[in-house]
Amino acid sequence: IQKLCDRVASSTLLDDRRDAVRALKSLSKKYRLEVGIQAMEHLIRVLQTDRSDSEIIGYALDTLCNVISNDLEEEEQEENTAKHIDDLGSQFTEIFIKQQENVTLLLTLVEEFDFHVRWPGVKLLTSLLKQQGPQVQQIILVSPMGVSRLMDLLADSREVIRNDGVLLLQQLTKSNAAIQKIVAFENAFERLLDIIIEEGNSDGGIVVEDCLLLLQNLLKNNNSNQNFFKEGSYIQRMKPWFEVGDDNCGWSAQKVTNLHLMLQLVRVLVSPTNPPGATSSCQKAMFHCGLLQQLCTILMATGVPADILTETINTVSEVIRGCQTNQDYFASVNAPSNPPRPAIVVLLMSMVNERQPFVLRCAVLYCFQCFLYKNQKGQGEIVSTLLPSTIDATGNSVSAGQLLCGGLFSTDSLSNWCAAVALAHALQENATLKEQLLRVQLATSIGNPPVSLLQQCTNILSQGSKVQTRVGLLMLLCTWLSNCSIAVTHFLHNPANIPFLTGQIAENLGEEEQLVQGLCALLLGISIYYNDNSLENYRKEKLKQLIEKRIGRENFTEKLGFISKHELYSRAAQKPQPSFSSPEHMIFDHEFTRLVKELEGVISKAIYKSSEEDKKEEEVKKTLEQHDNIVTHYKKVIREQDQELEELKQRINTLTSQNEQLQATVTQQVSQIQQHKDQYNLLKVQLGKDSQHHNSHSDTFQMNGIQTEEVSKLKEELEEWKNKHEMLQGQLRERDSVIEKLNSSQLEMGTTDQSSQTSKSGGLEHSELQKELEMLRSQMQLQSTEISKLQIENQKLQKATAEPVLGDSGAPAATGSDLEGQLEQEIKELKSQVKALSEEKESLKQHLDSSSSTVAILQDEKSKLQREVAESKKEQDDLLVLLADQDQKISALKMKLKDLGVPVEDEDDIESGDQGDEDEDGDEEEQD
Repeated sequence: IQKLCDRVASSTLLDDRRDAVRALKSLSKKYRLEVGIQAMEHLIRVLQTDRSDSEIIGYALDTLCNVISNDLEEEEQEENTAKHIDDLGSQFTEIFIKQQENVTLLLTLVEEFDFHVRWPGVKLLTSLLKQQGPQVQQIILVSPMGVSRLMDLLADSREVIRNDGVLLLQQLTKSNAAIQKIVAFENAFERLLDIIIEEGNSDGGIVVEDCLLLLQNLLKNNNSNQNFFKEGSYIQRMKPWFEVGDDNCGWSAQKVTNLHLMLQLVRVLVSPTNPPGATSSCQKAMFHCGLLQQLCTILMATGVPADILTETINTVSEVIRGCQTNQDYFASVNAPSNPPRPAIVVLLMSMVNERQPFVLRCAVLYCFQCFLYKNQKGQGEIVSTLLPSTIDATGNSVSAGQLLCGGLFSTDSLSNWCAAVALAHALQENATLKEQLLRVQLATSIGNPPVSLLQQCTNILSQGSKVQTRVGLLMLLCTWLSNCSIAVTHFLHNPANIPFLTGQIAENLGEEEQLVQGLCALLLGISIYYNDNSLENYRKEKLKQLIEKRIGRENFTEKLGFISKHELYSRAAQKPQPSFSSPEHMIFDHEFTRLVKELEGVISKAIYKSSEEDKKEEEVKKTLEQHDNIVTHYKKVIREQDQELEELKQRINTLTSQNEQLQATVTQQVSQIQQHKDQYNLLKVQLGKDSQHHNSHSDTFQMNGIQTEEVSKLKEELEEWKNKHEMLQGQLRERDSVIEKLNSSQLEMGTTDQSSQTSKSGGLEHSELQKELEMLRSQMQLQSTEISKLQIENQKLQKATAEPVLGDSGAPAATGSDLEGQLEQEIKELKSQVKALSEEKESLKQHLDSSSSTVAILQDEKSKLQREVAESKKEQDDLLVLLADQDQKISALKMKLKDLGVPVEDEDDIESGDQGDEDEDGDEEEQD
């Protein structure tokens, strides 16, 4: 090992170092201590310096993992003690993490995609977390993006790395709320649920189990993550986990484990230890998404393994606990039997059946307790099944109340205890039901009169049955009598009860009986504290004197203290679920421990109070009651007044709305009346004018039936025609100007042959346009003459209507029939002229449209010609520039040739002349 370490440290060749590290890896399992002590430093240096070679990095990581990990083979475990192994692993881990840079380096190596680096890196980091969890967690937490890098392992396509990544995150999230939150907000829930679906939900393998364990780590006692899980709608994605088929035989051990963990995960979200608001919202979500319904299906299914059934009952219990909607749904669930029975009845049958497994019976009791928790409606339904009026006389169906009574008085002490506690929960914090339960009568045997339930319970107590039975009955009686004076009176009415209790408390019995003595003391204390002194022989003072004489106050309080000092009492007080290791430990109920806490101190004080203090207390109670009565009376009055006020407010609101509506209608009516008045005045004025006109002008217009409206219409039409005429003239002027411009531009563009041809065609088209325009002008002139004629006729018509046609002594100058005929003829002529004008207008419009289209064509041709001219000019300019350049070059060459004494020939001059397109330049060069 020493030689290999030297080779790793001193070899310059990478291959030598790699071989040495490989050899160390092979020795690291057997000689773990030696390799760890001598090679760890060199291996860490390899990780730092040889990052480029994945093979040597992989060997180094594997060697470190073997040294630090405690997962050795059986042979090594036989040779080394477990303690020694634990010490080695933790010591080497401590050495490795002493330098925080080593863990940071490991995080960067885990980021590498290379399988030979990433996989051993994940395993080494997992081993470090197992050995020194909190310290490594802290280093990862403070390193930049430490947790986020590890979250990428869940997205790796290679299942081996992904699965080991899940195991790594399990160790990373243990008991660290900060890391749990980071992992959750890095989308862990989404990825883990996807993996569970990919693996086949509850039918999946051990990978599903690992994912569920990681989900439990993230959610348990972490309110932030629970809320995030609910808000992200992940509860809905849990529903398919519990879809169980009809054939439930032959479940694999892995499926049972997976389903067990899935149920536990549901319980984590609705645990009674969670904040009430968070639990309630999760319970509602589970009901709305159908998860509760799915769980109830498993509950009533056949062939489900016993431990899964037990855990399902516990899960359903916590999903319905304290949630009225869920409790109501559970009450409506029926078992698939013939005839169908309520699920509660079926479960209670299992609870009081001594052949059922103990854990299953405990689960059913917890389910019943959760169903009744803060559920007065459910409590009432259970108690009503015991009352005489509701018992089924035919006896066809068994009710919940009958099962509880059967369990209460059976020979099995466990059934007695379970039934007593279940019945106590039906009475919890419900004084009305405590009073109603006093009406329950039981038929003990044929021929004997029925006995009340309370009497039967005390009878069984006095018969000296098993401790478990007596404890159960005493808890039931204490719950029943607490805060219910009528029940206390009924209890005291039986003369045998007080002597039995005092006798039990006064005796010096063994340790087993001490608990019964304490419970008897509590029951006697309740009988004193809640006594209303209605029975003369059992008034508070007399009962206290009895305790003083028979038991002694100190002895009484000492016996009362036996309850809370019992070891099983503190265990039951921790959580609502009854969890007992064996049936013998089934002694206390969680809710009863709360009652003891509440009453123990109060009863101790009540025992030591004197009669005067009691009187004073009673007086205070009476005054308080009076005060309460007065307060309740005033509350009632105030409530009534509030109701009256509400009614009055509603009436005021309705009246104000009606008033507003009426005011609106009044204003509308006033405005309408004003309008009618104005119309009336106008009509009055018009009638006055009409009467004067009638007197002055006789019956001129009434006889021929023509009104001035027609004349005004004709005037308006004439005005329109004038406007249109002017518009048309303006458009013609514009067209003329456009054509003139085109003519001028066409004359300018006559430089090339193409332009001359196009100008000819354009000239022809222009001549045609000019002819058309001349025609249009002549038509317009004709139209203007016609319009002037119409104006003259209109003026004549106005004069004719304006002048009074009267002769001497008021006789008409012309008869009405003549006037009517003339006017009709003139109107016909006007109409025919208007029609002719409209036709001419249409034709003018058509001419204008055709001229505008020809103008547009001409404009297009003009633009084309302009472009062509511009292009030809540009080409000519380019040629001129080229010619000038060539002339300069040729002249320069000629000069050089002359300087050299070479004679210049004519052909060169001719060629240069041809290139320039000008013959004159060539002749000049020949002369030179």
